Amino acid sequence: MTASPRTAAPTADLAPRLTIVPALHPPLRGPVVALVDPTTPPPRPPHRPGPRPAADGGRRADLLGPAWSARARLPDPRAAGRLLFTTVLEALAGRRPLSQVQRLTAPGVHGALLAGRRPAWCAGGTTPVLLGPVHVCEPVDGVAEVSAVARRAGRAHAVAARLEGVGGHWRCTALSIG
Repeated sequence: MTASPRTAAPTADLAPRLTIVPALHPPLRGPVVALVDPTTPPPRPPHRPGPRPAADGGRRADLLGPAWSARARLPDPRAAGRLLFTTVLEALAGRRPLSQVQRLTAPGVHGALLAGRRPAWCAGGTTPVLLGPVHVCEPVDGVAEVSAVARRAGRAHAVAARLEGVGGHWRCTALSIG
């Protein structure tokens, strides 16, 4: 007896092949079954920055420019973040010149502040900008990511920056004002 075309099983070429892989999860008491498609590439690992160039204590700074600074040679990032946010927000509000921000920021950030539009909440009005506590995260030696909430006229706005240790001081290399 031969099988008719209607009752024939689908061929392996038409259906994707799945493999069952047991995966252990610590909070669960038994294995969990995960379906894995063998044709899908494995997920990429999260980005982890590599080691930073070694700081030489500034001995060759005159030849190569400022050297990267290790965290042990840098001041408190929370105070540096508060100074940066206060200076930038006051400059954007028109209470101080933008040139005072230049020593705290990388050339690209300073150029973007000069060329960019000022946020309406920051530029308009006479109400002072109140800066909340500064939060710090240090993902790599010599790098700090700082954030805070700025309040003005009953509204809250996020400010965040990436600080990198260069020449024994923190320098802002990325800035976001919400």
